[in-house]
Amino acid sequence: MHIVADRDIPGVDTCFGEWGRLTRLPGREIDARAVRDADVLLTRSITRVDDALVADSRLRFVGTCTIGTDHVDQTALTSRGIGFASAPGCNAEAVVDQVLSSLLTIAEREGTELDERRVGVVGVGNVGGRLFQRLSALGIDCLCCDPPRAQAEGDDGYVDLDTLIALCDVICLHTPLIPEGRYATYHLFDDARIEALAPETWLLNAGRGECLDGDALLRRLSRRGDITAILDVWEREPDIDQALWQRVAIATPHVAGYSLDGKLRATHMIYTALADQWGMPKCHAFEELTPPPSLSRLVLDGGLTPWEALRLCVRAVHDVRRDHDRLALACRKRGMGAGFDGCRAGKVRRREFSTLTVELGADAADYASWLAAAGFSIHTSTIITDRKTP
Repeated sequence: MHIVADRDIPGVDTCFGEWGRLTRLPGREIDARAVRDADVLLTRSITRVDDALVADSRLRFVGTCTIGTDHVDQTALTSRGIGFASAPGCNAEAVVDQVLSSLLTIAEREGTELDERRVGVVGVGNVGGRLFQRLSALGIDCLCCDPPRAQAEGDDGYVDLDTLIALCDVICLHTPLIPEGRYATYHLFDDARIEALAPETWLLNAGRGECLDGDALLRRLSRRGDITAILDVWEREPDIDQALWQRVAIATPHVAGYSLDGKLRATHMIYTALADQWGMPKCHAFEELTPPPSLSRLVLDGGLTPWEALRLCVRAVHDVRRDHDRLALACRKRGMGAGFDGCRAGKVRRREFSTLTVELGADAADYASWLAAAGFSIHTSTIITDRKTP
């Protein structure tokens, strides 16, 4: 068996190496020539998998180690009898970690706290659902918008998008890209909806770049400058709009889900899917792939507010400002496209909040429920609280 894999997918050698010959390539170099004699293709979101890629190949299976699948033409695969699998939910925890880090950073910059704001979550899937649960557990007032789920489950608990825009001063966008149809999300936030945002609104997109009209957002930021934008995903990646990038409060290069845990989880999900489809034995458990974290325990005593304690623990694991600064440095040195891609390549070391156990002294016991709600494992002298994934 010949397996072609994106070189930035971790754990591939352990999971797939014993099944045959393994060729690892940069994602943007995986083309028709590269997969012509391959049986299996393992990709990330930067490789477009369509009929032009697979037509002259002998591929029998394609796996994308990502939540999203809009870069894969599944009809083309089905028509050629090529099996397919994705990794829904693999990095949802990591995305929520980054969203919390981003919101806490903006709150600190503006001298406020999150419980003084109402958060609207647009798209309540693997990511949005977890974000809603964590924010609600932290005592933050939240509204949800998800028309397909509202249709399937009933409207109770959901509001329409324009109502959410009118009632919320923090909006987090976590929808998949649906180009057309009743539930289309392409430019879901168009010029009219961006203009409808109240002054002082924070607008965060960690779903798909094309769900937000970047030109319209740039016009609002350039003309009025009265809202705060936090973008991890962009239109026209990697050649993103430099003028927009310069006006975004926190700008990161599509790495919200880039935790080592999430990436290894995706690899293992695709490994399991291929083994199941082809009837092969599964010899490797997910736990075998995950190394111990560099920071496994943090001791915390009193003297901080709960929000200060939360920021400290969040930044100990993942400080979103590092990704923001790294993108700025890379783009200045290498240009937008190469700088953006460069930040997404290479070894990922970031871990998820759940890998850190916070040991609380007697004067810090009141922090336990807050930190557990945010995703950390908590240890005190009398209780141990390990967060469970929703």
